Amino acid sequence: MKSGEIMNILIAFIVLVALIIAPIMFGNASPTIPEAFLFAFIILLVAISSKKIFAFLLESDVEHKIWTLERWGLHKQDKFKKPLPLGVILPIIIALFSFGTARLMSLLTYETTPKKTRAIRAFGHTKVYSYVSMTDWHNALIGAASTVSLLILALVAYFLPWNAEPLARLATFYAFSNMLPLSKLDGTQIFFGSRVLYVTLAAITLIFTGYAIALQ
Repeated sequence: MKSGEIMNILIAFIVLVALIIAPIMFGNASPTIPEAFLFAFIILLVAISSKKIFAFLLESDVEHKIWTLERWGLHKQDKFKKPLPLGVILPIIIALFSFGTARLMSLLTYETTPKKTRAIRAFGHTKVYSYVSMTDWHNALIGAASTVSLLILALVAYFLPWNAEPLARLATFYAFSNMLPLSKLDGTQIFFGSRVLYVTLAAITLIFTGYAIALQ
């Protein structure tokens, strides 16, 4: 991992821990601080490593960044001087205005780049690797790998012998938040890669989310 990616993941980890323990600030039930650190670590580990592994299988690399907003209008010149870290600001604002009950966990986006070996396999010549790019379908598969892995994590957590229901709910909320078709979130990248894949995953994620809310 590059140092910039590590920093972005660390920021996402801190924000995620804050979101998990936010209900405590308003006198509501919440995982303890040690549990929040553990749950945030597991969720991000699953979400990030699943993308990394699937990208490796497709002979590509994935880099994670904080979800940012660069444009505020419809015109090309309608841009912020610096990208707005939406993945930090928006989840915190929603948590505060909902007294910690609503958790938007849209923190990170990802960018996929092909490895040189992919170009060599495609063209048989090392000099043309710069012209190779990942298709939207392959990019969608990488994003979908994260969503599926998080839902599997949630399913497994529900059946663990110790009380891991909070982890199951948080993993589900994380998957749901990132399936929203906004900006460069996972949902958008999956949607433009395959409408069928997006609708299928979105439906399954909604079922998991509805069940998680019902158990609260």
